Amino acid sequence: MVHRWLRELQGLIKSAAHILYHIGVVTLSAGIALSLPFVASVLAQNVLDYWNRIKDEETVLIAIEITVALFLILALNYIGRSIRDRKIATIAAGAGLVQFFPARGRLTRIRIKKAKEKHGKLRSVMMIGSTGFRTLVDAEGDLHNVLRECLEAKIMLLNPCSEAALARARAILHPDVTPLRLREQVKQSIEFLKELHAAHKNVKLKLFSDFPHVKLVILGDYIWMQPYHANLDIQTMPEYVFKHNQNNHGLYTFFYEYFVRRWESHDIPEYDLGRDELVYRGQNGSEAHRQKFWLVAPAAAAQSPICPPP
Repeated sequence: MVHRWLRELQGLIKSAAHILYHIGVVTLSAGIALSLPFVASVLAQNVLDYWNRIKDEETVLIAIEITVALFLILALNYIGRSIRDRKIATIAAGAGLVQFFPARGRLTRIRIKKAKEKHGKLRSVMMIGSTGFRTLVDAEGDLHNVLRECLEAKIMLLNPCSEAALARARAILHPDVTPLRLREQVKQSIEFLKELHAAHKNVKLKLFSDFPHVKLVILGDYIWMQPYHANLDIQTMPEYVFKHNQNNHGLYTFFYEYFVRRWESHDIPEYDLGRDELVYRGQNGSEAHRQKFWLVAPAAAAQSPICPPP
């Protein structure tokens, strides 16, 4: 009963506030309208007096003309830019684009990490990446804390023993990026996921063997996307954020379906985090065969990494 009275009282206060607001707007409008003749006459007299004093001053007239011209140019440019920005914003909203990070400075990385932790808290996490080291294993990584608090995780990483992994490591022109370093990073990512799995987290991993084209992180209603470049580190690429909308015509649906098709592909084996085996499945989804996956040994030579036999 008390709550109902409080709701009715709040409704009356809001109604009174709306009525007072409209009364104030009408009163202000009437005051402005009644004062316009007086203001106009005063302004007209002042303008005429000022014009009589400067009409023969050519320098002043030229300065006024230049000032007016500059004002018109700036005003028209602002209006045109506003119209273009509104069109671009409409296009971005239709595509589901809600954020864009062209660079990844320290402050930007902090913002991205906090946003992903907010989007992924107590949600399902789906990811396609290369090694996953800087995203998953690193304590400052974007998803390091998210995976510890998510409901479930489906992770797809590049098979470190595939030809695509070797080609990518050799294509990136950076002294720290080598095939052995790439394998070691994937190994650490697998070890991190194995720790979560041992702690009874619902974590699944698959290893694909083709060249990665896009890095995807799906966190509930948000998708974070970065395109891979043939010979550039992913950290130098821009990052886009797409949000799911009810119309299903944005890019969120496209990227989500792309991940699902990749995850359900029978050509991509699942990694058994308990037995360190690759599990291959047939067309009906049943297990076809298993293959032991030898992780990169710390003492392995760069020219003879330990990988599963073909």
